Amino acid sequence: MILMGMLILLPATAQHKERKYVREGNNSYKDGKYANAEVDYRKARDEAKDPVVPDFNLGTALYKQKKYDKAAENFLSVAGKTDENRIKADAYYNLGNTFLEAKKIDEAIAAYKTALKYDPEDMDAKYNLLYALRLKQQQQQQKKNQNKNGKNDQQQKNDQQKNQQQQQQQKQNQQQQQQNQQQQQNQQEKQNKQGQQPQPQPGKISKKDAERLLQALANDEKKVQAKVKKAKAKRQHVKSAINW
Repeated sequence: MILMGMLILLPATAQHKERKYVREGNNSYKDGKYANAEVDYRKARDEAKDPVVPDFNLGTALYKQKKYDKAAENFLSVAGKTDENRIKADAYYNLGNTFLEAKKIDEAIAAYKTALKYDPEDMDAKYNLLYALRLKQQQQQQKKNQNKNGKNDQQQKNDQQKNQQQQQQQKQNQQQQQQNQQQQQNQQEKQNKQGQQPQPQPGKISKKDAERLLQALANDEKKVQAKVKKAKAKRQHVKSAINW
């Protein structure tokens, strides 16, 4: 949780109309009527010879309306116009709060450091600076994790593609093995049919030779079946709550 401590400055040596509009703006601000306060502070600035006070208070009213870009412009303007270190410190402190609300962490860190340059003992500025630095560290860690996750996602994608390629290759190998087996079976059937057909003989075959031939054919068939079985076996800290 960030600490927030913006000052509503009351002019000491301003013209009567300027003081009047500033007082009316302060009253509206305290009542939570920030748009009305903005109008009064702008009127005071138009009447002022030295618009530091109206500009500072206008920045706080713009901040409360979440008009962070315009609020930042006002605080920078105040810091550049005043010679008082106290006002410079408060302007840069509020500028840091404004940048922090706008999610501009680097700018907020720079603003808090400048505030501490003009008031080294400002504990709120120190606290908010540490808070902003912690946010910066968290952002860097998140970015690092995102990059790491991105690499992991890419690695997973590569692994999936590799697995798909391996599965496709295995499928192709299986198909090739099946084709080879089918060719072997067809070839064996053809050989068996050829063996069963009577072959032209120069003379009458003896019973012993016939038995020997049949035994050789049986052995060949066993070898082919064994090869088929073998092939089949192989296939498997800007202050969020403002106290005025």
